[in-house]
Amino acid sequence: MNYETIIGIEIHCELNTNTKMFSAAPVRFKEAPNSCTNEIDLGMPGTLPCLNIHAVELALRACMGTHCEIDPLVKFDRKNYYYSDLPKGFQITQQFHPIGKNGYLNIQTKDGMKKIRLNRIHMEEDTAKQFHTSSGSLVDFNRAGTPLIEIVSEPDMRSGEEAAAYVEELKNMLYYLGVSDCKMEEGSMRCDVNISLRPVGSDKFGTKTEIKNLNSISNVQKAVDYETQRQKELLENGGVVEQETRRFDEATKTTVLMRKKEGNVDYKFFPEPNIFPILLDESWIESIRNSQPELPSQRKEKYMNDYGLSEYDASTLVQTKELSDFYDEVVSHTKEYKLAANWCMVEMMAVLNKENIAFKDNPCSPHHLAEMIEMMKANEISSKQAKTVFEEIMKGKDPKKVVEEKGMKQISDPNEILKLVTQVLNENPQAILDFKNGKGRAVGALVGAIMKLSHGQANPKLANQILNEELKKR
Repeated sequence: MNYETIIGIEIHCELNTNTKMFSAAPVRFKEAPNSCTNEIDLGMPGTLPCLNIHAVELALRACMGTHCEIDPLVKFDRKNYYYSDLPKGFQITQQFHPIGKNGYLNIQTKDGMKKIRLNRIHMEEDTAKQFHTSSGSLVDFNRAGTPLIEIVSEPDMRSGEEAAAYVEELKNMLYYLGVSDCKMEEGSMRCDVNISLRPVGSDKFGTKTEIKNLNSISNVQKAVDYETQRQKELLENGGVVEQETRRFDEATKTTVLMRKKEGNVDYKFFPEPNIFPILLDESWIESIRNSQPELPSQRKEKYMNDYGLSEYDASTLVQTKELSDFYDEVVSHTKEYKLAANWCMVEMMAVLNKENIAFKDNPCSPHHLAEMIEMMKANEISSKQAKTVFEEIMKGKDPKKVVEEKGMKQISDPNEILKLVTQVLNENPQAILDFKNGKGRAVGALVGAIMKLSHGQANPKLANQILNEELKKR
């Protein structure tokens, strides 16, 4: 029997704030355990939460980036359960009134663009972090109270490839908007994937399993592909898929059972009594909408339609926000869009990767790279000379000073080139005879002699043109 894979994804994303969702405690990564917390995060008696307005702004930006309907009436609810990573014994979330709903995200698939619907985006606080050892468990409360949004998709994905494309598109969008740093390896973006199978043509969902806390895009695809095959083999052998929670084991590239699920947990949700409903000002919401940064898809469209770049070049540039920002700064000083793209994507990235330099420590100035490109355009330096200049600007040097110090300025004055051509022809009568006898290689040898005489500074194209004109006269 042929089966169809049904995939829905829930993503928890830490918001890019300085302080926590309901307290003034700092949000920092890799600090000493329990050093970034206060009495509100720990649920001390008599403490009251105070909503972080910046977290609300970032949640709104995520809603706008995913075309969600925004609810201007912000309400919170209590999700009650006891666990050692939840100091208050409940989590403040938005169960009944998500800040955004009915959105969508377009992803690129092998069959073209596909719309993935979003059910909701809601705000909540993160839990503490547990560390399990052979001698017991430890709890670090630094993460408790960190602002989160949970983004819940509809079950619109049908393969591991589509699931990975969705996570990647969402990650890039949130990072471009400044909503989150989206560092999956640090846990600031975590994916829970729900997977079920059903016979092709059926509209009834099968029993789903949930794969928790996937921490990379590649693992999303690997986990979905493995779990799909596991469920398929189980069904084909007459077995039954049980509702359960699993994890992905990177070492074995398999999903592993964590716990069985016999039904939905009753969390006894009720409205959070310590945070009154807040009606957001429509003008404030509009000011956020009007100040939205460009999305990757918008930049890609600009690069292709306005700058004339290929889809490959445009896609490569927008894959990394830092690279795209750098390129935008370069082309604010030069209109050589394709040339600038090549230097940014190929030459510059090759040096950064080879030298293991983080982009934030990039010694190359966008203005210096643009200056070098303009010098090439004006025939002040050749493409060969540009490689030498580029090596120096990747050390933080000014290209004009490099050209001056190395005496590299290209000779593009026709009168100066003519003097060089005349001297070379006078010194190489045999080459003139070879040319007249149809030996094409003679021209190349003469151009080489001109370049040597000029110490590589003659404009090769102009030198070749004037040389051919002079040869016809002899």
